[in-house]
Amino acid sequence: MSALLPIPRCIAIATHPTMPAAIPLATSIVEYLQGRGLSAFHGLLDDASLRKRVKNNEFDLFIAVGGDGTVLRSAHLCAPVGVPILGVNLGRLGFLIQVSRDDWQGACDNLLKGEYWIENRMMIRAEHRRSDESLGSWHALNEVVVSRGASVHPVHLSTSVDGMLLTNYVADGLIASTPTGSTAYALAAGGPILPPTLRNILLVPIAPHLSVDRAVVLSEGSSVGITIRDNSEAVLSVDGQIPVGLADNDLVEVRAGDYAARFVRFGDPGYFYRNLTGHMNQNPSIGMPR
Repeated sequence: MSALLPIPRCIAIATHPTMPAAIPLATSIVEYLQGRGLSAFHGLLDDASLRKRVKNNEFDLFIAVGGDGTVLRSAHLCAPVGVPILGVNLGRLGFLIQVSRDDWQGACDNLLKGEYWIENRMMIRAEHRRSDESLGSWHALNEVVVSRGASVHPVHLSTSVDGMLLTNYVADGLIASTPTGSTAYALAAGGPILPPTLRNILLVPIAPHLSVDRAVVLSEGSSVGITIRDNSEAVLSVDGQIPVGLADNDLVEVRAGDYAARFVRFGDPGYFYRNLTGHMNQNPSIGMPR
């Protein structure tokens, strides 16, 4: 580490609204930071007051206590204003999180000494277009998915890269993933794992039928167009949020986002590979009651 970074002075500590078990730990973190003269505030991720203060750029650090889902939602909130996120893992996997529930105090001590670094992770922007009209746009840290939704029939997707036809998919769907998302849905669909600091979009078909069945890694800066064909009953989902219905000839355009998610990291960048190998072959559902 070549230089010490600024010490955060005003810190938000957030927990997922469906994880009440995270609140005692968040309270302990607040008390620890306040005991060292810092301004610390705890709230739920869906708390209107907390969200307003983040959007007003009142905090210089956001600590997300929970699992990957908590960090994912935190990124949607913090990335537009550039607030860095420190995740403390209470979940089962934690691909996005470096600090465990037992290590938070040491992590806070390193923060107060400026011994950390910031990792920027690419986000992608998806826009839903019908004819010449934009029906909405969203940013994703993991992936944008166009899929068959509730229908049992595959969707027909005409896919272009930088305005030129790549291929026509007949499949359950198509994932357009960030490098961060390469360890999420894209990995489950058979895609490769990409280093998180890359800025490439990854295309992974879901259960393709007589179509290209390999993932495609696009050049940095490329954009993707996904057009619905043959009256397919498709839906659009962004980072697992509520699906949006798509009509025939609708277009979903995906490109690099307007901003990046910023994460607080400790030690050397090799943490990603250590974290990754620690999770592989450790499916948390194996042996658990259903």
